[in-house]
Amino acid sequence: MQRWLKFVKYLPQFGWTPYVFTPENPSFDSKDESLLKDVSSDVEVIKLPIWEPYDVFRRLSLMFSGKGVKSTDFISTGKKSWFGKIATFVRGNFFIPDPKIFWIKPSVRFLKDFLSDQNIDTIITTGPPHSMHLIGLRLKKMNPSLKWIADFRDPWSEWDIYDHLSLTRLARMRHKRLERNVLRNATSVITISPFHVKRLELLGDRKVELITNGFDEDDFKSMIHKRTEKFTIRHIGVVDELRDPRPFLKCVIDSVQQNKDFSKDVQIEFIGNINSALIEYVKSQPGLEGLVHFKRPINHEQLISIYGQTDILLLVLTNTSIAPGNLPGKLFEYIASGKPILCVGPEDGDAAKIIDESKLGTVVNIDNHGALQREIETLYLRWKNFQLKPNAIPEAYTRRNLTHKLKLVLEGNTRD
Repeated sequence: MQRWLKFVKYLPQFGWTPYVFTPENPSFDSKDESLLKDVSSDVEVIKLPIWEPYDVFRRLSLMFSGKGVKSTDFISTGKKSWFGKIATFVRGNFFIPDPKIFWIKPSVRFLKDFLSDQNIDTIITTGPPHSMHLIGLRLKKMNPSLKWIADFRDPWSEWDIYDHLSLTRLARMRHKRLERNVLRNATSVITISPFHVKRLELLGDRKVELITNGFDEDDFKSMIHKRTEKFTIRHIGVVDELRDPRPFLKCVIDSVQQNKDFSKDVQIEFIGNINSALIEYVKSQPGLEGLVHFKRPINHEQLISIYGQTDILLLVLTNTSIAPGNLPGKLFEYIASGKPILCVGPEDGDAAKIIDESKLGTVVNIDNHGALQREIETLYLRWKNFQLKPNAIPEAYTRRNLTHKLKLVLEGNTRD
């Protein structure tokens, strides 16, 4: 969401007037009214109603299991209830590419006339949800002269989420066929990491442009660094079973048992939508009692203040086949805060390259328990000795610079 909110903010500075087309009543877990300040009154936002099946799933879940389904619980590597198994199978095989498929037809019908009336000759679709790309595909086929840019914030057919949605062979083939049609018909394709560039170029037999996520330096001008009373480690954002902090927490338990001072000084917070499995795990571990806290999502303005009162920012990447390409948006927010980053993920991945080259923190493989525990204890000692200092912030990842890259794509002035 922030990726395109910020592109829309800065595009007028590069001579482009953006229109935003979005659902009027989408299903979502949280919203942030504080970001409305970035939506200029000059930007025309067009909204169209959408029907999604999530409300049906939630009502059925309450009826049969006594509790609602959280979006973070759909992705589970553990045992599921019979209802969970059915819901996952239906989600994976009946809603292809995703539950927003019901918005495709009415959107195409509306946009066909809107683009003509407004004399708009360039559109951008961003996914997931990849149904948005199917809107672009249909509009392109109706008007071959339309310039269409497809933005992949995550992979499609190789998206690791699909490994946990009980997809049949037929469903996977359908995803691949739809993806191939998008890749081969879009005027330009962009994605967020070098790893995904290579994979999409192979899948589509075409050139793919790289525009990473980033941060808006305007958002961080008010941030104040404050000395903390406790060694504070925070994780911001979604936690599901593909991004599993339990290996990190096991290291914390060992450090707590071995160092009484550490146990008195440390506090860990997870802020965002957290899956039930992690909450239950923390409750089951006596060594984490009173040390680990969960907080609901907070708005972005509040989050800037929280960054300033944090010692270490925890980044947990997916432990899947596409983990090397995992470059989440929050990594760049972490970078903008200047705080040291402790990343649990592949040491040879795209995130590791950015963190290592810019000296922003440390990356440790998820299965290297010893190295991860040593790094936690090293950071703790640096905090205790007043040696934790803010990092220099690389300008390459500012939203303004990234929007300039988008301008080049829009103008067809990109790499060979």
